[in-house]
Amino acid sequence: MNNPILVTGAAGFIGFHTALRLLQKGEAVVGIDNLNDYYDVSLKEARLQQLDNFENFTFVKLDIADKADMEKLWSSQGPFTRVVHLAAQAGVRYSLENPYAYISSNCMGHLTVMEMCRHTENFQHLVYASSSSVYGGNDKMPFSVKDEVNKPLSLYAATKRSDEMMSYSYSHLYGIPQTGLRFFTVYGPWGRPDMALFIFTKAICEGQKMPVFNHGQMKRDFTYIDDIIDGVVATLDTPPESGEEQPPHRVFNIGNTRSEDLMDFIHLIEKELGMKADIDFKGMQDGDVQETYADIEETTALTGYVPKTTINEGIPRFIAWYKDYYGAA
Repeated sequence: MNNPILVTGAAGFIGFHTALRLLQKGEAVVGIDNLNDYYDVSLKEARLQQLDNFENFTFVKLDIADKADMEKLWSSQGPFTRVVHLAAQAGVRYSLENPYAYISSNCMGHLTVMEMCRHTENFQHLVYASSSSVYGGNDKMPFSVKDEVNKPLSLYAATKRSDEMMSYSYSHLYGIPQTGLRFFTVYGPWGRPDMALFIFTKAICEGQKMPVFNHGQMKRDFTYIDDIIDGVVATLDTPPESGEEQPPHRVFNIGNTRSEDLMDFIHLIEKELGMKADIDFKGMQDGDVQETYADIEETTALTGYVPKTTINEGIPRFIAWYKDYYGAA
């Protein structure tokens, strides 16, 4: 049997779904997470309860930035030759309030994970989470991995771009196969409470005012969680190789290849709930961007990744989960 796959951030939205898919495939998975209180810890614990149903799942609570604890993990549960590194301090808005959390988790944590990998014999592949936020104020659509990404508009984006650059250097220096995944707005069951679909659904269900920024003039490449996980797993299974001029490092976009109007997104939520939103239109937020749109040509060519889920299909699935989980009418 293969060595277990390490999934960092296993109690998080994408980490949970990644671990679940790998377990369903018959892989052994060790999941780690620090279970911080950035959002409701009970939701993270409920995700872990789903994973605990699998005999080949092991959970360890630790902080990826803690080198000593990571070394203990590697010696007790590893070695890990395949790592899906999804632990990070997420959120553009929160990076304005608590910048130190982003440097600790997203930079020191990323470095620690890479250090563990580079000292692992026969290491196969490190797949790590980047973000579409690295494109910053880029107004060329769709966003291509060939575009310049050196003008981040938030500290969160800056840390994710830093991760990409650190990974490139480690691949160059030590030959570690790595792939960074620039996720575009992810949504679906078990989603994060700080993301648009969750915020909007909760506000409408509770009859609360719903903040909509830039007066609703926003477009997003909303990508359903099952499609995201298709991309993660396909990427993990196809590690990059060293070329004569390039180290074994690459970056992929993982998106839905269509940019949806935010107001259309909201109208679909209203339709599915059978309720109207009480919208509070606001100006543009600091650090935010008006539009995102993924070019996935390279991702598809190298991994076969093809997103399948439209927002007309994905939104009802999230709302069905939300009603079931929270007992909403």
